[in-house]
Amino acid sequence: MKPSDRAPASAPSGAPEHRPDAAPRRYMVAGQSFQAPPLPGGLYVVATPIGHLGDITLRALETLAAADVIACEDTRVTRKLTDRYGISARLTPYHDHNAAAARPKLLARLAAGEAVALVSDAGTPLVSDPGYRLVRAARAAGHAVTTLPGPSAVLAALTVAGLPTDRFFFAGFLPPKQAARRARIAELADIPATLVLFETGPRIAAALADLAAALGEREAAVCRELTKLHEEVLRGDLKTLAATYAAQDPPRGELVVVIAPPSAQQPDAVELDSRLREALGRASVKDAVAEVAEALHLARRDVYQRALALRDEDVAEER
Repeated sequence: MKPSDRAPASAPSGAPEHRPDAAPRRYMVAGQSFQAPPLPGGLYVVATPIGHLGDITLRALETLAAADVIACEDTRVTRKLTDRYGISARLTPYHDHNAAAARPKLLARLAAGEAVALVSDAGTPLVSDPGYRLVRAARAAGHAVTTLPGPSAVLAALTVAGLPTDRFFFAGFLPPKQAARRARIAELADIPATLVLFETGPRIAAALADLAAALGEREAAVCRELTKLHEEVLRGDLKTLAATYAAQDPPRGELVVVIAPPSAQQPDAVELDSRLREALGRASVKDAVAEVAEALHLARRDVYQRALALRDEDVAEER
């Protein structure tokens, strides 16, 4: 089925009807020109390739071509994509440094019934960028918000890392300063899920060293240039990966670090009983259970049951 043969998506609930006076917008695929169906007014959150420009979806191309304006982090980066597909829509910057000033202008366009597309430099918008504030403001103003899913560096890294994917936690970028970075890693240490982090080339060796110091010998993968010509995925424990990057020049670009979840190590019964008896000797059962459960990373109900058993044993001995 050719792109032009597909029926336009129905308008989101509450969105203005298609504008009959909208000029035809076009885009190119494999040397062929196609007309993009007119868009109802609203905000369109469009995922774009994280590297390989061929990873764009047909629906995303139609939307970008038909949009009245495309809000993007860096117009130079997005222009490479729009030029590749013959899209002439106007580009306007929207990023961390100008969001406060640019957001009201985009909201005014939405209020006028225009179709505004939101993209990031790569991947899915709102992941480590200010897009969520625009989505929040658009929804608060009653404008339709439509998502066009597609590439994501987080999911791409998870699929090639070879680590558990049933539960994962995306932590974004670690702080650049070492003290703040170590504090943040300490907060992440006990999360019972695979961790996914973004990091820059110049900081990757130091970040991996701090991760190894706090998390131990967890298995990890460092993913770089995903979907590009020089895609690279290095796997190993955190200490080995830290040494590898410390011994070479900093890699270019941003990287995705995927780290295995903590091992499910249960404390032995002697340690549990010892801690509980000590805590019960100076605190209520409720407080003692809360203290020990947190210290040993155990479910409170399990610790509570053991606390009751110890109390019953002590009562029986006294008799």
